[in-house]
This record gives sequence, C-alpha cells and structure tokens, in this order.
Amino acid sequence: MNKRIYQYALCATLLTGAAACSTQKEMLLPQRITVPVNNGMPGDTLSLANFKEVFNDPYLTRLIDSALHNNFDLLSASQRIATAQANLMMARHAWMPSLNLALSAGVDRYGDYTLNGVGNYDTNLSPNIDKDQKIPGPTPEYFAGLRSSWELDLWGKLRQQSKAAYARFLAGTQGRRLLATQVVAGVAGLYYELQAMDSELAIIRRNIKLQEAAVATVNIQKTAGRATELAVQQFTAQLLSTQALEYGVKQEITSLENQLNALLGRLPQPVQRSAPADKQLVSGIVKSGIPSGLLLQRPDIQRAELELAAADADVKAARAAFLPSLTITPYAGFNAFKAGLLFQSPASIAWGVVGNLTAPIFNKKQLKGQFNISKATAYTAFYDYQQAIVNGYQEVATALNKVDNQQQAYQLKTKEVQVLQEGVATANILFTTGYANYLEVITAQKNVLEAELTLVTTRRNIYQGLVSLYRSLGGQ
Repeated sequence: MNKRIYQYALCATLLTGAAACSTQKEMLLPQRITVPVNNGMPGDTLSLANFKEVFNDPYLTRLIDSALHNNFDLLSASQRIATAQANLMMARHAWMPSLNLALSAGVDRYGDYTLNGVGNYDTNLSPNIDKDQKIPGPTPEYFAGLRSSWELDLWGKLRQQSKAAYARFLAGTQGRRLLATQVVAGVAGLYYELQAMDSELAIIRRNIKLQEAAVATVNIQKTAGRATELAVQQFTAQLLSTQALEYGVKQEITSLENQLNALLGRLPQPVQRSAPADKQLVSGIVKSGIPSGLLLQRPDIQRAELELAAADADVKAARAAFLPSLTITPYAGFNAFKAGLLFQSPASIAWGVVGNLTAPIFNKKQLKGQFNISKATAYTAFYDYQQAIVNGYQEVATALNKVDNQQQAYQLKTKEVQVLQEGVATANILFTTGYANYLEVITAQKNVLEAELTLVTTRRNIYQGLVSLYRSLGGQ
C-alpha cells in the first residue's frame, strides 16, 4: 500500500514539474520597413556637421552654447539619465549573490508535547553533555555571522533584464540628444525670426521716410494748386498705416526675445544678434539626396530602436519566468542558545546551505498576464520604431525641398523688388511732372512695401528650412 502511495506521489511530482517547466512561444515581429534612401554617393549627399558649421553666425553659436548649458529641460533630462544609470547598475548586479551581516536574538518556549519540547527535555537528562550544553527553557537563540542568497540565472532571465535596463539607459541618452537637437533648432529658429523682424522693421522705417517725403511733396503741390486735399488725405492715411505696422513689429520682436530667453534659461533681456545679410544664404551647405546612414542616426530613431531592444529583452525575461528558479542560501557564523557561549570557537561555529528549486504552478495566470503585457509593449515599440523611420524620411525630404524651393523663390522675389523699387522712382517723377496721379504713386509704394516684406518672409523660410533640416537629421 505504501509503495503504491509513493508511486502516485512520484507521478504527481513529475506531472507537476512538466507542467511547471512549460513556457510561452517566442515572439516573432513583423518585417521591418525598407526605406528607399540614398547611401551617400559622391555628388549626391546632404552635408550637415555640428551646429557651429551649419549656423555660422557668432552671436547665434554663443546663444546655442548658452542654451545647451542652461536650458532647464536639458538639465532635467540629465537627471533622468542618472536615474536610468542607477537602474542599470542594479540590473547588472542582480545575478550576484547577496551577502549580509546578521545579528539576531530570539527566544522560544516549546510545548511539552512537541518534538522540540520532548527532545530538549530528553537531551538535558543525557549523561553525555556538560552543564554548558544543557538547553534552558524557554530557549534563547543567538546568531552572529553572514547570510547569503544567490539566484542562479539558469535560463537567462536576469541577463535579459540587464539587457533591457542597458537598452533603456542608452535610449535615455538618445532622448537627451533629441531634446538637445530640438533646443538648438528652437534657438536657431527664434534667432532667424528675430533677424527677419529686424529686416521688416528696417523696411518699414525706410518706407515711412519715403512716405513722409511724399506727404510733404503733395502738401507743397496742394499749396501750389497742383494737388487736391483728397490726395493729401490718401498719402497721410498710407503713412499712418505704415507707422502702425512699426509698433506691431516691435511687439513681435519683444515676444520673440522673451521666448528665446526662456530657452536659454534666463530672465527677459535684449538679445544680441547680427544684421541679416542678403548674400548669407545656404546654397553651399545643402546638397541633394538623403543618406541612409545619417537618417538612421536620428536620435528619435535610435531611441525607438533601443526601446524595441529593451521590450524584446523584457519578453524573453517574461518567458524565462515560467521556468524553475534555483536559489542557494548559505550561512556561516556563531550560533548558541546562551549569550556567554556565542563566541566560543570552534564549538559555537555553525554553517549551512540550502538550495531551493521552485517552479510556478498556481501563479501562472499572473505570469502569463505579465508575458502578454511585455509582448504588447514590444509590438508597440516595433510600430513606434517603424513610424519614426517614416516620419524621419518625410521630414528630411520636406525640409530639403523647402530649402531648394524657397531659394528659387528668393531669387525671383529679389528681381520683383528691384523692378517695383524702380517703379516707385518712376511714379514719383511722373507725379511731379504731372504725368501720373497720386493713386498710381500710392499703389507703387504699397506694392514695393509688400514685395519687400514678402522677400524677407522668403529669406526667413530658407533659414527655417535649414533649421528643420538640421532637426530632421538629428543634429550633432
């Protein structure tokens, strides 16, 4: 009968162990997207080095340097990286055994009808022990020594957790690099906006002087009987409208300076900048083509790829959690039931080791739930990585075309402004000699003002395209 019971117990143990050792299937991700990009053939590349070579304005580079050192978002990102580094340190040392100094004291009062109670009573009656070996009751317990615990990484669970932590640490560094690129692009974008506003303000002030001269001329002609009060009113109204534009541009400059100061991590103050130069365009910096190596170095793509690697490691660790784990817990030290005998060597020296092999049985639903969470997270990271590549490609292509198209438009707008400026001079001569009316002069002045402001906008778009291109390629 007893033999049959043992056989049943052995079979149950084997079946339970087999069930416990089962795990989930490996995760297979879909095929990654293939991006049709240029591999950097000679004469067909895009060349962007670090920001000091791209944005070669000395005032701008100083502002960028200040932002990279003082921007509060970047400082916060550095602390998040420090947190990830601490998590990495913990994960890398998770496989190592723990070793603790243990000092413990306790007391037990065993019942007379318990194994320990009967055993201690019988031991005290033995003639083979001396008075120091007699067990007191209640029975104290003193221990001073070392205790350790070590989980052997049989299936690579701890190794995968370490890989996930390392990938997330690297992803954090890429996240800070992405933020730094955005800060650089933000500073450059605001700087070029300020330069554009400076140009608009100079154009408006120049036109105000021309219109003031026109008002003075028409007043003289009215006095001489060659112009009407209506002409004076029209010229004056145009002057007042242009003067109002000046204050709107001033307010925009103040707003942009405050935004830029916020990026620099400082209170509002004037921003030093150089005067915009018409010949300072970007034709020598940007060429055609999208190199695949540079595109894949974008920090958001790098971060997405590292997050994918971390999620994949999490899935493998979750699969390994279904398998048995082996934990070894040794100890060594001084052990006695009397405080005065605790450090008597070698009589009080005690040591031992216990090995625990455990396999999950009734908590598999929780393990399966965690595995499904890790798997869904991995798929999410995969799709985020795919989307990052698609976004990167379209951003670079859009920015590259924007720079090229806006430069072509700038050349045409420059010619348009020249023609309209000559038209204003012609209209003034004809009006003075009586061959043109005041409406033609006002129209010519209005057209040249609009064309000059549009030219500034076009130049601004060129530099904003360069900023977008720098940001879309991840910067340096």
